Amino acid sequence: MPIGIVSDDDLALELERLNKGKKKSEPIVQTPEIVDIPTKGRNEGDVNVPESLRKIIGETALLDGRQSALQLAEQFGLSKSSVSAYTKGATSTTTYNEPNKEIISHINKARQRAIKKASRTLNGALEAISQDKLDQTDAKDLSVIAKNMSGIIKDLEPPQTSDSDPSSSNTPQFVIFAPQFRDERSFESIVVNE
Repeated sequence: MPIGIVSDDDLALELERLNKGKKKSEPIVQTPEIVDIPTKGRNEGDVNVPESLRKIIGETALLDGRQSALQLAEQFGLSKSSVSAYTKGATSTTTYNEPNKEIISHINKARQRAIKKASRTLNGALEAISQDKLDQTDAKDLSVIAKNMSGIIKDLEPPQTSDSDPSSSNTPQFVIFAPQFRDERSFESIVVNE
């Protein structure tokens, strides 16, 4: 019987043909059953992590810290390595170095919102430091606030490479050494008699 989809009548005829001529001591061909072949990739019941959840975990790691992101991921049964990948904008550990544009865009927007808010607070604190307040003890508190806000901005901004730093560029560098010429009079002289 060829492999493929067959009708119930054809199946019954084939079973009769296989069982015909067998002795009672021989086993009878049993009723066929459908066996699912395991598929490659994600199996039934496996749930792909929604992109919105990936974005939220990445944003949480940026704003509230890795520990908060791990706690959130634990509630959904996600691994620590997945949290690391989502923090970098990747969809999995295999795509760690190739971030998803939508996720990284969402994380960068959250970063910009936090930077903007810290900048407003920093500017407000700086504007509140007046000559009158400098004479009082509250100025120390305001300077601490200003310093903290600038630290927050520095931590949130992505690292910037400076073009003035020669070690950051891949251009060849030449060092030219030019020895100074010395006059003969600067050397010691020894008189030798023959």
